[in-house]
Amino acid sequence: MTDAISKELLARASERLPGGVNSPVRAFASVGGHPVFVREARGATLVGADGTEYVDYVSSWGPMILGHAHPEVLKAIGEAAAKGTSFGAPTEAEIEMAEDIYGAYPHMEMSRMVSSGTEATMGALRLARGYTGRPVVVKATGGYHGGADYLLVKAGSGLATLGEPDSAGVPAAIASTTAMIPFNDLEAAEALFAKRGGEIAAVIIEPVAGNMGCVPPKEGWLAGLKALCEKAGALLIFDEVMTGFRVAYGGAQERYGVTPHLTCLGKIVGGGMPAGAYGGPREIMQKVAPLGPVYQAGTLSGNPVAVAAGRTTLRLLREAGVYDRLEEIGAAVEAIITEAADEVGVPCVVQRVGAMLTCFFTEAPAVEGWAHADACDRDAFARWHQGLLAHGVHWPPSQFEAGFPGLAHDAAALDRTRAAMKPAFEAVAKGA
Repeated sequence: MTDAISKELLARASERLPGGVNSPVRAFASVGGHPVFVREARGATLVGADGTEYVDYVSSWGPMILGHAHPEVLKAIGEAAAKGTSFGAPTEAEIEMAEDIYGAYPHMEMSRMVSSGTEATMGALRLARGYTGRPVVVKATGGYHGGADYLLVKAGSGLATLGEPDSAGVPAAIASTTAMIPFNDLEAAEALFAKRGGEIAAVIIEPVAGNMGCVPPKEGWLAGLKALCEKAGALLIFDEVMTGFRVAYGGAQERYGVTPHLTCLGKIVGGGMPAGAYGGPREIMQKVAPLGPVYQAGTLSGNPVAVAAGRTTLRLLREAGVYDRLEEIGAAVEAIITEAADEVGVPCVVQRVGAMLTCFFTEAPAVEGWAHADACDRDAFARWHQGLLAHGVHWPPSQFEAGFPGLAHDAAALDRTRAAMKPAFEAVAKGA
């Protein structure tokens, strides 16, 4: 990669922004080189600061399922902004958004809009603690659920990419309210509940892990967690910030047939604007202020511009055949990767659920949890990433993130991806 302009911008940014970025996962610390500074994007194409075009699989980390700068979404944003960008007062559109969410997730009889996925998980967990009167939250090792102190315990995603098992600045007393289980290990969950079930307020889980790379749930994992929670009087929370409206319109809970007690949404629900939501049955949600004692508020919650972008995106996703098409596109990208790897002779395994996938550099037959993901060859991933970028493909710069194809990844985008894939695997082979 020879994008001198992005390199210069990174040096300038580093004077005023930690690491030159406003989110650590955007840095290229684990893959080498420097991030592409973006000038603009349309459809599946991202344009760097120097004018180089890339096929984009970062997709703003998931929200751009329709493609960048979709004309109908832009129109909705413009029309909403022309009426005012923030009111700090309720609007009819917020009601319509809650109705849209209920239509996709029928257990979300009531929901609360927020401004990010992190806020959604924080609100849901505070609600779970308030509803149950218990202190302990359970999460999976390698699972990332946002930036709350008590969630930055053995988190994946950016923390794993940077080689930090935990975050500095998290008091031990707060971290002690979080208990860990391995993803996809029901026996470990059963043992934890047998020991501490009376303390547990909630289990929060990505039903398809996306922050240790794409790791699907094993048969019985999600249903088993729900049964444990219900027996103990705890709540099961699905963090569908990533999978919501992506792996199915009704998210992973629709795809796998397991309904949690609370659901957290983000990314796609905002249509590329900052938005999130959490919700569940009326009985639980009535504990949220102003109806109940669990306080949560936000100046920009239900922001009219974000609601307009999100509602338009959801409407377009409800069109006939959309998820069949997403499945086809995801399968095509998976085939492109596996065929190139086989041709060059590089060991890897591609794991995919719908339109999210990860290429793990491992000789193991599958990655089922953090221990497997952590054992993957990060140096091989870095060489692969550099090779893709050099040939015009913008992939997430971490072994522990998923790639996000979308509806804009048409035949031309897939052809460009195919042309880049073999040289990228050759770069891996040469460095072995």
